[in-house]
Amino acid sequence: MRRTIIIPAALLVAALSLAGCSAGFSPAESQSSDGGTVNNGYEAAPEAAGESIADRSVIITGDLTLTVDAPADASREAVRITEASGGRVDARNEYAPADGDKGRASLTLRLPSDSLTETLDKLKKLGEVETLEMSSDDVTTEVEDLDARTSALAASITRLHALLRTAKDTGDLIELETAITERQSELESMQSQQRYLADQVSLSTISVSFISEADAPVDAPATFFSGLEAGWLAFIAFGSGVLVVLGMLLPWIVFFGIIGAAVVFILRRRKRSVAPIDYPAPVLPTD
Repeated sequence: MRRTIIIPAALLVAALSLAGCSAGFSPAESQSSDGGTVNNGYEAAPEAAGESIADRSVIITGDLTLTVDAPADASREAVRITEASGGRVDARNEYAPADGDKGRASLTLRLPSDSLTETLDKLKKLGEVETLEMSSDDVTTEVEDLDARTSALAASITRLHALLRTAKDTGDLIELETAITERQSELESMQSQQRYLADQVSLSTISVSFISEADAPVDAPATFFSGLEAGWLAFIAFGSGVLVVLGMLLPWIVFFGIIGAAVVFILRRRKRSVAPIDYPAPVLPTD
């Protein structure tokens, strides 16, 4: 009976050693002086001949600001365009009109990366483009490294399960089950990272802001006459603002003026009603 356990125990030691090497493989990544990715002290190999950008894993993000006549209507149309393209809306905020504008709206859109340009063109037609900023992050090396580690860890778990079926010693069973549980938890964590990266790569994140004409950026005057016009309009706006303030303050000025006049009148009446007291002249002694 002792001999039947010796072989599984030996295999267990070998499997655990191999599994530990496979699961613990985590190439250290850093940035080289020229911005390239460095793995285990070696710079990442250049892009293979014939490899297109479509073969890369790239996360794209962007910000788009549009001036529109009706932000709420433009927001609804943007949602329709997004859903029609196969994307989704992760966040949506709309603000009611205030201070003379027509309101504002903002969206966080997840747009399919393979049709991003086409969808952006449709969104830009909703109004006048004020700003458009795009950025990308190449995570190809990270994705490939994560795929390799996940495959190695899954193979390690498969080998441990095979040993578990043949093990008969209680100590071996406990050790195998513990190793499988640890590696299964690590595998699930890696698979969660894979899903997150896949979602970020397949769907680009675009933040869209819709503003009305009152919120739109104002271009600086380019000529003397345009500057004169801008100054005159600013003067009129200032005068209108002063008149509005005076209109708001006038009732209070009249109210406090009446109270002040009443107080002065009462004080004067009291002063007049109080007659001066005549005291007899003092008699001076004579010699």
